[in-house]
Amino acid sequence: MSVKRAYNFNAGPSALPLPVLQLAQQELTDFKGTGMSVMELSHRSKEFENVLNHAKETLTELLSIPDTHEILFLQGGASLQFSMIPMNFLGKDQVGAFVLTGAWSEKALKEAKKVGETTVVASTKEENYRSIPTLDRAALPSNTAYLHITSNNTIFGTQWAEYPKFENIDLIADMSSDILCRPIDVSKFSLIYAGAQKNLGPSGVTVVIIKKDLLKRIPANLPTMLDYNTHIKSNSLYNTPPTFGIYMLSLVLDWIKEQGGVTVVAENNKKKAELIYSSIDKSNGFYTPHATNDSRSLMNVTFTLPNEELTAAFLAQSKEQGFVGLAGHRSVGGCRASIYNAVPLEACQALAAFMDEFASVHA
Repeated sequence: MSVKRAYNFNAGPSALPLPVLQLAQQELTDFKGTGMSVMELSHRSKEFENVLNHAKETLTELLSIPDTHEILFLQGGASLQFSMIPMNFLGKDQVGAFVLTGAWSEKALKEAKKVGETTVVASTKEENYRSIPTLDRAALPSNTAYLHITSNNTIFGTQWAEYPKFENIDLIADMSSDILCRPIDVSKFSLIYAGAQKNLGPSGVTVVIIKKDLLKRIPANLPTMLDYNTHIKSNSLYNTPPTFGIYMLSLVLDWIKEQGGVTVVAENNKKKAELIYSSIDKSNGFYTPHATNDSRSLMNVTFTLPNEELTAAFLAQSKEQGFVGLAGHRSVGGCRASIYNAVPLEACQALAAFMDEFASVHA
């Protein structure tokens, strides 16, 4: 039986792969012969521990995570990481260095300021974050504790094309909205964190990939739940984790593997993005992109129309045709198409065709 699905371009929580939802539906009341849902299993049970370990193993395989790093499944979203990171790694005589590329990097900076000394080493705030800034090694203080970046900016539609590389500087990245969208060299990062609700699964789980060498810097007497060592020692099972979210994340990772892995997913993401950017670029200015060409995101395509009346008409007509989540954030206005891994190519083809037709009628 065919399933009617919306063209889901929500920024997050966002689209999940249909096969993942269907498998979860099949297993909902009886997970692998247990007679229980995953939501009912004890997090101390062998059955759930197998789910968690499978998720770790699959993520390790997909991202080629070296054994120098640990994987954690935590709660509190990426927003809790804004506080945990400086509490664990921003020493008394050190400075946390931040690159500002949007709202989420601003929030990370705000929380770090409550813990210790910080500095902004690059920013494009003055241009309303239309691009990723260039970064000079000389801007980093000699006592830099770590360099923090946000790899993709959902609101503004920008993404780092290449990550900064500085010897003896710990690079920390919030990858909540683009993890697994393309291959990365995990060894170049001291810590990666990502809320699940864009590319990894449903909301409620946060993945942290952390270099083991960092752990020796964690100060004593931190609150137990805010100490990364607590969760590493207990394999993310110190307290009851979001068991169903981890299970769904595991299924999403299996789905990515079945597609051919991150390289194949990246090729598909590029095709999806090119479709929509092409409709923008050939519209003769009817659609105006927010991001500069060299900073365009593969995950979030942001654009404006000539006026508010046309924007309202665009959103109303797109909704009638089954498109969901295309309204832009108030910081930018206009429209935004979030095309995360699980958004199918067909949805992007349909959106590009709609954009072309709308522009031909109203330009």
